[in-house]
Amino acid sequence: MFANPNWGLVLSAVIAIVPISIATMMEHIGDMCAISSTTGINYLEDPGLHRTLMGDGLATMLASLFGAPANTTYGENTGVLNITKVFDPRVIRIAAVFAIVLSFCPKFSALISCMPAATIGGVSLVLYGMISAVGVRNIVENQVDFTKSRNVIIMALILVLAIGIKYGANDAVSLGFTSLSGLALAALIGVILNAILPGKDYEFGSNPNGDKAVNFEINPSLRKYPHITNS
Repeated sequence: MFANPNWGLVLSAVIAIVPISIATMMEHIGDMCAISSTTGINYLEDPGLHRTLMGDGLATMLASLFGAPANTTYGENTGVLNITKVFDPRVIRIAAVFAIVLSFCPKFSALISCMPAATIGGVSLVLYGMISAVGVRNIVENQVDFTKSRNVIIMALILVLAIGIKYGANDAVSLGFTSLSGLALAALIGVILNAILPGKDYEFGSNPNGDKAVNFEINPSLRKYPHITNS
């Protein structure tokens, strides 16, 4: 099998997984920006977006060996951080250990499933509301000019595609050989339109505070890489 691989099957698998990868990467970048704004610590610089994306990729590779879905940062975590104001990474690590241990306990899973739908819905309402508020805050702090039609068009298409496809008759758009979720398609359309439409009011590398939404100051006590400085 390894000497004569079925390249057609390999190509089909790659094409099928790429849209999922794009969606998780977009979600990861958005959540990292939101968490950085919430905590006031620029995690895009330290430890760096390349390291966090690599961690997500390695976690997804490991999960696939056990038949688990793709791993990524989840927006619910951003909402929890915004509510509790507990930003210590050690708390997240302890919670992760508890989650792994409790996942082997069917009784705990049954207990969670017994929680009233109204309770879960209320918690979700607050969490996702927090996520939306942080997203709007990022746009405001990045001084996106919505008096320009191009910015309004891009934002409108992103919102309509992401929400409309998710809650439409089909929760994905079929492209023949694969399908794209609303999140993946909206992210791709937003990136492409921002690159090709004239009148772009932001250029990477030209901002003295760096390519980030907020002028973060990294807490020295939390710095793991002392050689990295704010600029």
